[in-house]
Amino acid sequence: MYIEFMNAFEHLEDVLKLQVKENQNDTIETVEQCLSEARELALWRPILIKVNQCNVGFAMYGLWKEEGINGRVWLDRFFIDENFQGRGYAKEILPKLINEIMEEYQVHQLFLSVYETNKPAINLYEKFGFKFNGEFDINHELVMMKEID
Repeated sequence: MYIEFMNAFEHLEDVLKLQVKENQNDTIETVEQCLSEARELALWRPILIKVNQCNVGFAMYGLWKEEGINGRVWLDRFFIDENFQGRGYAKEILPKLINEIMEEYQVHQLFLSVYETNKPAINLYEKFGFKFNGEFDINHELVMMKEID
């Protein structure tokens, strides 16, 4: 499986076609909302995720310098397009994405937030070492953190 992460702004036509299933719409923002946020706050890195040259997902991550002593790196959005869900893509992509983020920022902690009702996402993140840290984000989502030595 050949996985690529590409700048979403350089592949707008492709990235704007990505979406989650209708029953997942209340668990994650749309690509349009994410891109709008990234235009407002330059810290965000929105990416198109390609597998074997197919557009299969989207993610957005960035460093919040104001949080904590040295800032916090957040995996703020991650989803697999509705047409590719249920095929194991998330399990293949997520460790590579985590590695890419950690290498880019040279940090040992990665944060994300998730709605308590989003059990599939929680299960996925827990499989890759994320643990709840007792915090809530500004949208009242549960915060999870992964430590990497």
